[in-house]
Amino acid sequence: MKKILTILTAVTLVCMPLSGCSKADTKNGLTPITLNEVAHSIFYAPQYAAIELGYFEEEGLDLTLVNGAGADKVMTALISGDADIGFMGSEASIYTYANGSEDYAVNFAQLTQRAGNFLVGRQPDAEFNWDKLRGTKVLGGRAGGMPQMVFEYILKKNGIDPKNDLTIDQSISFGLTAAAFTSDDSDYTVEFEPFATGLELEGSGYVVASLGTDSGYVPYTAYSAKKSYLEKNPETVQKFTNAIQKGLNYVNTHSAEEIAKTIQPQFKETPVENITIIVDRYKSQDTWKGDTIFEKSSFDLLQNILEESGELSQKVPYEDLVTTQFSEKAANK
Repeated sequence: MKKILTILTAVTLVCMPLSGCSKADTKNGLTPITLNEVAHSIFYAPQYAAIELGYFEEEGLDLTLVNGAGADKVMTALISGDADIGFMGSEASIYTYANGSEDYAVNFAQLTQRAGNFLVGRQPDAEFNWDKLRGTKVLGGRAGGMPQMVFEYILKKNGIDPKNDLTIDQSISFGLTAAAFTSDDSDYTVEFEPFATGLELEGSGYVVASLGTDSGYVPYTAYSAKKSYLEKNPETVQKFTNAIQKGLNYVNTHSAEEIAKTIQPQFKETPVENITIIVDRYKSQDTWKGDTIFEKSSFDLLQNILEESGELSQKVPYEDLVTTQFSEKAANK
């Protein structure tokens, strides 16, 4: 399977420490743990709230956060042992398992329950419908990645053939499509925050649809660790899950402005008023779960999306790829 081959043969990792310290710098009796995230985005506000409010330290953890810049790179870090926990779309764990890996990644906590990207057009369009994409050119995402698969899933739900009814440009690297949109001939682009709001603020584009709203509830991102790590470090994983649950509790009980002020140190180059706009957009579409339990119905939906996109030939067992024991304890704590 070409996706897992990319993961297993990658030889470079983007390692940008964003907080915490290295494993060699353990202090105050805290347990060191390295988390590799797929991207550093306001979409993951509960995680950054947990960091800034000290929830990991409360649980006895000394967290190192690394930006993996893509699910394939995060999974590579997890498999190689450079990361203890990976945060990414769960499709990466399915690809790894389907390829026959013995020490595969197991998802133990879900964070987001909707897609976090938006369709941006050249002009405001209060009357937008998906049929308007017929015959257009759209800047899309990497084949086999959640952003692109959810986009195609929405198109198919609306009777649009992703291959024949429009042109999807997938040649531009993740994070660079917004810049490309300002100077190319595309009609639309699919963007995460803060790029979608950034295009609006500079007058170069306008959000016309939310993929999170139109796709429905989708298990977009989750935390995973190798099976061997979960078996050897259950207490550490439980503490980590507890901290994430506290972060979810915080964002689900505070205003967008309060959340923005809390997580602003994680996004120093973004004005707090812009963060507030973005957080409010995510809160209004019910982006974040109330708990971290990764339910079977969500996993089944994810596999259906993978099958429809042609990225999965045979479904894999939920019982092998997901454990809810840590999430259930965290939710009832």
